[in-house]
Amino acid sequence: MERMADVPQALRERREEQWRRCCEPVVVAWDGEPVSLELRLPAGRAVGPADCCLKFEDGEERRWSCDLASLPVLRAAAVEGRRWVARLLSLPPGLPWGYHRFALELPACSCETLVISAPRQVYTLLSAGAGRIWGAFLPLYALTSERSWGAGNFTDLENLCRWVQALGGGMVGTLPLLAAFLDEPFDPSPYAPVSRLFWNEFYLDVARVPELEGSWEARKVLGSPEFQREIRELRDAPLVDYRRGMAARRRVLEHLARSFFSGGSAGRRRAELRRWAAEHPHAEDYARFRAAGEQQRTCWQDWPERMREGGLREGDYDPDAARYHLYVQWLAHEQFQAAAEQARRRGAGLYLDFPVGVHRAGYDVWRERAAFVLEASIGAPPDPFFAGGQDWGLPPLHPERIREQGYRYFIASLRHHLRYAGALRLDHIMGLHRLFWVPGGLPAREGVYVRYRAGEFYAILALESRRQKALIVGEDLGTVPCQVRAAMARHGVYRMYVLPFELARSPAGEAPGEILRPVPADALACLNTHDMPPFAAFWQERKEGERLALSAFLQRAGRLEAPRAGTGAALKACLAHLAASRAPILLVNLEDLWLETAPQNVPGAGDYPSWRRKARLSFEKFARLPGVAELLGEISALRAGRSGRG
Repeated sequence: MERMADVPQALRERREEQWRRCCEPVVVAWDGEPVSLELRLPAGRAVGPADCCLKFEDGEERRWSCDLASLPVLRAAAVEGRRWVARLLSLPPGLPWGYHRFALELPACSCETLVISAPRQVYTLLSAGAGRIWGAFLPLYALTSERSWGAGNFTDLENLCRWVQALGGGMVGTLPLLAAFLDEPFDPSPYAPVSRLFWNEFYLDVARVPELEGSWEARKVLGSPEFQREIRELRDAPLVDYRRGMAARRRVLEHLARSFFSGGSAGRRRAELRRWAAEHPHAEDYARFRAAGEQQRTCWQDWPERMREGGLREGDYDPDAARYHLYVQWLAHEQFQAAAEQARRRGAGLYLDFPVGVHRAGYDVWRERAAFVLEASIGAPPDPFFAGGQDWGLPPLHPERIREQGYRYFIASLRHHLRYAGALRLDHIMGLHRLFWVPGGLPAREGVYVRYRAGEFYAILALESRRQKALIVGEDLGTVPCQVRAAMARHGVYRMYVLPFELARSPAGEAPGEILRPVPADALACLNTHDMPPFAAFWQERKEGERLALSAFLQRAGRLEAPRAGTGAALKACLAHLAASRAPILLVNLEDLWLETAPQNVPGAGDYPSWRRKARLSFEKFARLPGVAELLGEISALRAGRSGRG
């Protein structure tokens, strides 16, 4: 469709296409309840015998026959001069949880449906038999330490988990840690990953790699004055230098990879990599893609046609580069898994972030081309902050093609995260229901909402989160339709309560005690997000009347001694208010604890160093600050209380 005049014909074709589809590609069976399929057939073929086969996820099969004429008629229609009939076919009740395949064989045709049998609710703290918990948040790139090379690494994450657990915390949160373009093209944004199926080797702790002991070449590089000077400069820089930092890491990692594959590593280690690669069948394909991109020095859209279409062969890439990318992905799995296991020992685990999309030039779009709509981008409509709307540049998933594929890409991406996460935040959860599409070449204000099958997404979330015992949090900030939050509540997905967004905006005629909306019993509570100013900046930017109103509210709640509070006292009072509330999860931004004022990201501000600002204090420094430990100890005590106010 190219013009508005084409709309009527497109609608007619869409209606005919829907009737020609014998049955929907996906159906959900909730909690073992009976589920039925709508069979759409030409009127002359809606009678006679049909063979049914239900193949369960574990391989077991159940077969039976039915008489189409005995099935109830739901509706009938004439479409483009042809009569159609829709009948209702019931599937056996009590299906076990899982992804099952139902096939229907008719005399003249056949069809197949994915049956998602799932619990109605995702895994929750209630289902885990746990009480209210708290956790700490800091982007991993911002978490510096004495051992890191100018940005945090997986060992730093593991150490942070131990420290938080020692203070009574049960969770550590960070931004997406997915593979990124850190050379050509260059885009370090954690929300525009190369893939949602692979991790970012930038976060490897190179000094912890077992192969280092057996590679004199790598040790020679590490010990050279030039390299040590490079590491010192990366550490001393106020901002993370991804390109330079990744180049330094790669100098060592390439030596380790060559040593590993040339036989310089123990046979046990090579066997472990082969086993991991067999369990992750896309890993070698991904490694070849990255190696081909490095050889071509351009995005896949500009590759020769055969390579663009997914066919890579010898000569299209450097084999050493492909082996390097396979090796570092395996190392990332090892180190990230160690951090995840540490996080789960005494708490819910890591709180990871699932971005709403992927980079247009990345691996996922190249390999799963049919699942994406390359002619559009996702974004947001005009609002008071962005009058022209927003175009995020990320291609949307096609709502029907992903169903026809049985949601295989979404499931694989979700599993990749849930293997390591104790809790998973879904960026822009409204996208499970609808996404704002911006057609290519048009401004963002001319975009349109496109609907998705939210129930099918929630069934997958419920099934996968229960299997991995991971909590699900939905980012539902901004203008969100009421039916989205109703669905989140119905399926046990935690919403977000961010204190600055919960201030009453119309105090006229309102009781003073209602300046802050109540904290829900199904929310993750926090003072801010990575896209917002830290608490100190928020407090200092408020008008005096707003500060006084919130201070008075906190004083009445017993959280403040005086109505005119300084920034530090206000921070402690707000955190205490959230900690004592009904919210099952409290997430504390560590940078708030030393009154940081600079944000990590400023949306739409191209001149701001988003995703690059290091925390002002290293791990060793803030871990020794008495005020930090004391405040987190108070929060832990409030979280352990039997009841709270909120």
